[in-house]
Amino acid sequence: MEQKRTKKEYVEWTQKIAPKTHKFKNMILAFIVGGIICTIGQVILSLLLKTGMIKEDAASLTTLLMIFFGAFLTGINVYDDISRVGGAGAAIPVTGFANSIVSPAMEYKKEGYVMGVGAKMFLIAGPVLVYGIVASIIAGILYYIFTMRA
Repeated sequence: MEQKRTKKEYVEWTQKIAPKTHKFKNMILAFIVGGIICTIGQVILSLLLKTGMIKEDAASLTTLLMIFFGAFLTGINVYDDISRVGGAGAAIPVTGFANSIVSPAMEYKKEGYVMGVGAKMFLIAGPVLVYGIVASIIAGILYYIFTMRA
């Protein structure tokens, strides 16, 4: 018969067997990976501006290209490796958002393009989109109310 542990004994036991995390190393890697992703985005933006494109269009196209690269690298199973190394540094930029949309879709590809890819694509990113849109609507209404001129 197995001996019951007290809460204190359980906590001590889990701390003893849990793998040790390397927080400082993880922070450095996240900083480096996130910095590389942002540097790539800045290089793209600078190149687009050098072609004579106006700043707003260049910024939009840069975002679009970064989302494409994130989705493409997820599709060829490279972004997961980048995420494993970079952690939050790979998850926070817009490429990480693309990864969060494409990853579930890739997992359900075998169920077909409509019920698999299409239905599961926003499984993770859907709540983020919904709450982001709702928050922006509320912010817009509040902005309108507080800036209305009588």
